[in-house]
Amino acid sequence: MATNGAAIRGSRVGAGPMGEQDNGFQADRVKRSYYCFNDHSFSPSFSADLTIEEIPVELDCPHCGLPAGQDKDNPPVIAKHEPYKTHLAYVKERRTEAEAKALLEEAVASVRDRRERLLAEAKAEVKRNAKANKK
Repeated sequence: MATNGAAIRGSRVGAGPMGEQDNGFQADRVKRSYYCFNDHSFSPSFSADLTIEEIPVELDCPHCGLPAGQDKDNPPVIAKHEPYKTHLAYVKERRTEAEAKALLEEAVASVRDRRERLLAEAKAEVKRNAKANKK
């Protein structure tokens, strides 16, 4: 594709004048420092239009995931650290022992019925193959 030299190499459509330092309007911001129990600190920026009540008191630490507060000397502490729960643990929370037993019996009966049906189909297939081989 030939051009008549009107384009400047290395520029893009919509680019401002060369050497422009200002890349648009910067909104006013406020930085708040947060500290977690593991001595991590981070300082996110918030809009200056927010009131003090709208800025969160605690945030999750991006390094370790623990809660982080704005008081460096007294960071928030987790009351109880719960280990990873398995699927079975969540199911046990939702079901009583009687419900679990009924569900298990229903599932076992379903598996037995399927196995019996498959066994009957396999026996019928063997008989058909035996008759076909005799002819």
